[in-house]
Amino acid sequence: MRFKEVDIKSLKINPFVMLEDQWGLLSVGDAEKFNAMTIAWGGFGVMWSKPVISVVIRPQKYTFEFMEKFDLFTVSFYPEEYRKALQLLGTKSGRDSNKIKESGLTPFHIDGTVAFEEAQSIYLCRKIFGGQQLDAFKFTDPGLDFAMYPNMDYHYVYVGEITKVLTCSMPNIP
Repeated sequence: MRFKEVDIKSLKINPFVMLEDQWGLLSVGDAEKFNAMTIAWGGFGVMWSKPVISVVIRPQKYTFEFMEKFDLFTVSFYPEEYRKALQLLGTKSGRDSNKIKESGLTPFHIDGTVAFEEAQSIYLCRKIFGGQQLDAFKFTDPGLDFAMYPNMDYHYVYVGEITKVLTCSMPNIP
């Protein structure tokens, strides 16, 4: 494998750039069946004395079904050359097509879940909180509710403990 495990405390990352500018790929499932979707919202931090990643998923997304079923998931980040693949994975549904194959990314199974060979970094996570849907009445900035949820399809929030971090130990080989 071209990845090496690194100590989470050795990371020098900017999650604002990673999520908003580079986008991430949320992958969930097992060797038999899995799905992935591009994410640009979420967070890195410490919760309940554990290093965590939080992700949000709308209920109509196919990946939502996987997050409800499985306890393990990965969030991974990619070089700019994979922007089109991430765009495809963020706009097509795995329910309707084999978007993974279409993306050209190479899945591999690790520690009971799935990741992709082309990633620069992979965060393996164990779900420790999930299935809580955002509540329209809890928004203190009503502009957010109306701007982000015109269809009232509020995201579900999941928090995963980061159990392992893998970084690329050699350049991507086309």
